[in-house]
Amino acid sequence: MEQTESSDNNLIGKLFTNINHCTYIEVSKGGVGKVYLRSVVPLAIQDLVAQHITDLGGEVNFHKFLPQVNKFNPLHFFSSPDQGIAQENYTCSSYGINTVGFIRAPRGDGKEAIVLVTPYNSVKTSMGEALSLGIAYSIFSLLTRVTWLAKDIIWLAADSQHGEYAAVAAWLREYHTPSFDSSGRSLFESNASPTTGRKRPNDFLRAGTMAAALVIKVTDDSEKAERDVLNLYAEASNGQMPNLDLINVVNYLAVNGQRLRVKVEKLGSLLDSWWLRSLAELFHKLGTVARSLNPQWNFGISVAEYIEGTATLASSLYNQALGVPTGPHGVFRDYQVDAITMEISAKRVANYKNRPNELLLQGGRLVEGVIRSVNNLLEKFHQSFFLYLLTSPNKFVSVGVYMIPFALLVAPLPMVAASLFADSTRRISGMETKVTSSPASSDIPAISFRSWRWLHAAKTVFIVHFWGAVVTLLPHFLSLVQDSTPLTNLLSWSILSAFTLLILQAILGSSFSLLHMNRTQGMEWTLLKSVTIAAACTGLCIMSVINFATAELGALMLVPMCLMARPLMLDAKAKTLKSFIRAACNVVLIFLVFPPVAYYLWKGALVGLDNARVGDFWNWVESLWTWNSATYIYMCMVHLPCWVLCVHTLVYPC
Repeated sequence: MEQTESSDNNLIGKLFTNINHCTYIEVSKGGVGKVYLRSVVPLAIQDLVAQHITDLGGEVNFHKFLPQVNKFNPLHFFSSPDQGIAQENYTCSSYGINTVGFIRAPRGDGKEAIVLVTPYNSVKTSMGEALSLGIAYSIFSLLTRVTWLAKDIIWLAADSQHGEYAAVAAWLREYHTPSFDSSGRSLFESNASPTTGRKRPNDFLRAGTMAAALVIKVTDDSEKAERDVLNLYAEASNGQMPNLDLINVVNYLAVNGQRLRVKVEKLGSLLDSWWLRSLAELFHKLGTVARSLNPQWNFGISVAEYIEGTATLASSLYNQALGVPTGPHGVFRDYQVDAITMEISAKRVANYKNRPNELLLQGGRLVEGVIRSVNNLLEKFHQSFFLYLLTSPNKFVSVGVYMIPFALLVAPLPMVAASLFADSTRRISGMETKVTSSPASSDIPAISFRSWRWLHAAKTVFIVHFWGAVVTLLPHFLSLVQDSTPLTNLLSWSILSAFTLLILQAILGSSFSLLHMNRTQGMEWTLLKSVTIAAACTGLCIMSVINFATAELGALMLVPMCLMARPLMLDAKAKTLKSFIRAACNVVLIFLVFPPVAYYLWKGALVGLDNARVGDFWNWVESLWTWNSATYIYMCMVHLPCWVLCVHTLVYPC
């Protein structure tokens, strides 16, 4: 992947340091000249960016959007969050205004485009946001003069005063599915200057299909490092990931071209974990022994590399299972566009006067190289993986590897369900034969409907899963209550959930109440367990299609609980050590797998329980439904019902 050296002499940076005075630093042509400081007429950043884009010969327009309204809507799951089309009155100051610049490719046909995104807060712009704008402007100024460009370039200066994700999502939705009022005008279109109010002649501008998108951010890294660090964020909603080739391109150019240290997110709590270090030392010793037996066996992983890889793998699995995007790049995946966030953690950003040329050149060359790589493609990324877990910026675990543990966990479920069904049917059939047989009627065949007894268990399972759907919808009504605390909402949700379960069982009836007990029903808990296991297997398999990471972690908790479930009264009657251990394991599993308890255990293991509160579980659940994460649906409609059914099995009277 060839990089041009002309960027050394063509990069021009505009770094905005004060929104009120609009003071900026200009790096003259050549990148090594004097640095001039001057104040200009107070302008909004949107106008200043638009003015520079126009001066370069690019096309520009403004996009006005409403702030995002975070309201739970169960009908909008598996889609991007609602961006605030609400019947509410907003002041002019509450609107966000994106500035969008376009470069039409001289060698292109206008059917494809590459997007650059630079989020910034128009109310209070930080130095890192100013530097990211400077890098994007430098690239934009270069690309207006090149002749090799085959794809259009879109520069989105996203006004993130209402959130980075909301600003990018509002523009993308207008780009792909515009909304119009009764007069035929776009609801969010704004061609007027946010400062002068002058109308621009152009309409809402568009380019071709987006081939890739890059989100550029600069942050101040207080850590004393030898090199600047490039942090990559790739996780999108519901575990979606961009094509791995895009990450490989960025990593290769950053390491080999700009000498940047590339990092992906890690779970810091695992880096200092004693048990993980002990396990790493054990594997390192085993690898040393293996190499001594056969030098061709490559087990040369060090202890530090094993710890960092495990921490990175856990972070990747956790972020995908959570289903919440790790940055504004996530909204592009809703439109099947490969996108990542490149966050440059620069040394001594506060001392930018001493190194503006270095930051602009380093960041500009990296982005230029990625754009040239994507520009040379004749088609979108599709040859590499879309399902993977990162262990480092250049190493990953493919779906062909991590699907094996999931398959091994789920495979026993249908076999155990079939075995329990056959065993319960055989035993109940034998008991019914003894009851119905008599000397007077020994020659008359007994009429039995034992083949339909599984419907009683299926009825109970259906009732509980229907209750799970009701529990899923309850937060919609709780969110209508104003000024309620997370603890109050959590308690209300728990009480209403328990109350609705009792109401449903009273109205629809439960085939396992004491009123229906008879001589043959003592073994029907096996039918209940069989149908419960079948329902759990179905839910996990469906979830694996939506979010494989959620299904993986869910199977790790759900499968042992479902397989171990057995009435405690049977173990109490046995009075053996084996039955006592089994009963104790069942009680422990039921306690650990209860959703709030499981949440605090996972949180403590991954990020620690510092300053943990009871209401944190509600905040976590609220974040899931705000981002329309399928993990929330799984927890309420698969995990929680199976937990209730296993409790039902444990307390079953025998």
